[in-house]
Amino acid sequence: MDARLRPGPSTSSKKDAGVLVIGLGRFGSAIASTLERLGQDVLAVEKSPEIVAQWAGRVPLVEADCTNPDALEQLGARDFSVAVVGVGSYLEASVLITGNLVDIGIPQIWAKATSPEHSRILQRIGAHHVILPESDAGSRVAHLVSGKLLDYIEVEDGFTIVKMRPPKETQGFTLAQSKVRSRYGVTVIGVKSPGAEFQYATPETRVSGTDIIVVSGHADLLERFAARP
Repeated sequence: MDARLRPGPSTSSKKDAGVLVIGLGRFGSAIASTLERLGQDVLAVEKSPEIVAQWAGRVPLVEADCTNPDALEQLGARDFSVAVVGVGSYLEASVLITGNLVDIGIPQIWAKATSPEHSRILQRIGAHHVILPESDAGSRVAHLVSGKLLDYIEVEDGFTIVKMRPPKETQGFTLAQSKVRSRYGVTVIGVKSPGAEFQYATPETRVSGTDIIVVSGHADLLERFAARP
C-alpha cells in the first residue's frame, strides 16, 4: 500500500532527531499530539482512513500500512531516530511493524504491548522499550490508593520516585537532623512548600508539615517510609 502524505512537513528532509508514531489509537494519538505540542519533530502514521480524517491538520500525518516494509521506506522511516509502535491491540500487526523497524535500523523503538506474553515477543524481536499501559497504570494507582503517596513513578529495577507528605518525625527538622537516608535508605531529592517554587534538597533543608517532598529509592523502602505516621 502506498504511503499517502496528509498535511504536514515534507518527508523528503532528514529527521535525525524526529519521532515516528505508528498507530493513532488512544495511546499513539496522546504521544503524537503531546510531542507536537512540545515542538518536537514528529510524524504520525495511521492505516485507517477514518482515523486519518479525524486527525488530519492536528498532527503531521501519513496514511500508510506499516506492516508493509515498502510503505516504511516510502515515508522515510529510516531517517527517524525514534519510533513508537502504538498498534498494541493487533498482535500480528504490532509484531510485523516492530520487526520492520528493527530491520531498517531505527536506533530507539518503543512498542505498546497488551500482555506480558506480547511484551516478551516484542523484546525478543528487538524492541528497545516495551510499555504495558494498563498494567503500568494499574500498578501505579494501586500504590497511590493504598497509602500516603501523591504520585509514584517506577523508573527501573525497583528504583522509584514518589511524591508524598512528610512523616511527622521529619517535620520541623532539617534533613541532616532527621537522618532520613541513614534510617530508611531513601533520599529526599526535593521539597515543595505551599506558594513556593520546588527546591532541590540539601542537608540544611527544613521540612514542615505542609510541605510535599519528592523521595527516591527502592520501592519497598519507600513504602515503609511512606507508612510512617
